[in-house]
Amino acid sequence: MTRIAIPARDAVPTPSQPLLDGVEKQLGTVPNLFRLFALSPAALQGYLGLSGALAKTLDAKTRERIAIAIAQANGCDYCLSAHTYLGRELAKLTPEDAELARQGTSTDPKAAAAVHFARTVLATRGKVPEGELATVREAGFTDAQIVEIVAHVAVNFLTNILNNVAETEIDFPVVRVADAA
Repeated sequence: MTRIAIPARDAVPTPSQPLLDGVEKQLGTVPNLFRLFALSPAALQGYLGLSGALAKTLDAKTRERIAIAIAQANGCDYCLSAHTYLGRELAKLTPEDAELARQGTSTDPKAAAAVHFARTVLATRGKVPEGELATVREAGFTDAQIVEIVAHVAVNFLTNILNNVAETEIDFPVVRVADAA
């Protein structure tokens, strides 16, 4: 049971309705996370704006790998479930890719550098050692892409923490952080 009640689709505040219409048009459904955010139209608008802008950065596989890695590190079953599903179904990650992302790595060296860097950003609260920056640059990431990786960490941290506070009911195939990664 959730600790913050998830409103029914038609019970969210009026200013959130058109934002959820856009989510439904894009995804074909309105997952619980979006209805939770919809309790605050400002929070929903902010989240949609940032996540929409970031959807145009990096590649889909890298974005999903980062999301999985951050969800695992933050102990968020909701986001781990959602991004494992989205990673496999939309970004076409293999089951091995998804499992490795949970461990903060990848079979692809460039993706491994991004995921490792993302986990380091999270673990150090952004106070990454100089060598970590050098490693991600050597893997082929520009400074602009490094900023994007940090932004992906931040937006995933936001959803992880909100879902952990609310104990949002998982509406994706369930993957538990506690299960061996």
